[in-house]
Amino acid sequence: MGQPLIYLYEQMKEEQVETIRQSAPDHIIIDAKREVPQIIEDDIEIMLGWDKDLGQRLLDSKTSHLKWVQSVSAGVDSYDLNRFAEKGILLSNASGIHSISIAEHVLGVLLAEFRGIRASIDNQSKKEWSTNNISYQQLSMQKMLIVGTGRIGQQLAVFAQGLGIQTYGVNTSGHVTNGFIECYSHKNMSRIVNEMDIVVNILPLTDETYQMYNERMFLSMKPGTVFVNVGRGPSVNTSDLIHALNTGQLSFAALDVFEEEPLPENSPLWTMKNVLITPHISGLTPKFKTKLLTIFMQNLKQYLTDKTLAKNEIALHQGY
Repeated sequence: MGQPLIYLYEQMKEEQVETIRQSAPDHIIIDAKREVPQIIEDDIEIMLGWDKDLGQRLLDSKTSHLKWVQSVSAGVDSYDLNRFAEKGILLSNASGIHSISIAEHVLGVLLAEFRGIRASIDNQSKKEWSTNNISYQQLSMQKMLIVGTGRIGQQLAVFAQGLGIQTYGVNTSGHVTNGFIECYSHKNMSRIVNEMDIVVNILPLTDETYQMYNERMFLSMKPGTVFVNVGRGPSVNTSDLIHALNTGQLSFAALDVFEEEPLPENSPLWTMKNVLITPHISGLTPKFKTKLLTIFMQNLKQYLTDKTLAKNEIALHQGY
């Protein structure tokens, strides 16, 4: 093996690259978005961001020295976690960076629906002064079930409680978490979901969460439930979702993620009046790369010390 490489697939500012270089003087820093010199790929030890083609070659290589990948997203379902585990590659995510943005997004789409803002936008486009098509409700005192009580879920609970929303949570074991009146386990979710007015999905995609929102789950909800998905698209069976919206089992859905992205032009969701579509933007965050670098540098310092990570390490067998 030659001199080990840190491969920056996520483009950083020059001063940020220099910060990494000073912290890892024994490594060659490759800024892949600017210029890639001829390198021996197997010498890559650390990757910031994930180059799918290069990453697959490294996973397939018997002589690769890849030891750690820092993901730029919170979700890691696009990674071959089994291969990471087989090859002993560490994986960390960007959990925590998007918490405020996604929490604000959820409340934004809910307020747009509950306060008649969506209908007002439609009226404005037609230069129509009318309240005939505007319905309104209060978010205050609504029961919100937040499915996923990690950092994003906890941040949403704090913001939601500020509006007087009653927040309940779902997590793996049902353990109590700050910011929630009560928490339930995944296996008990269908038993209590019929008491909720709003259901918000923030779960990562795993074998257990794949298409968990299906006909059976939607029928477990009380008629007229509001559904928000800012987790992962494949957690939802789209056909069953459309049916639930058409029958009134769901009164409204705000969808930021989908089974297939971009959402196909022929999807019925585009023209449904009780659906709000956003193009996977809930996690867009100001100063994202600065926040990402903070996580990466904490992990880099720890990794160079003892080959472990300080923050956001993924449990590969669990998927989060």
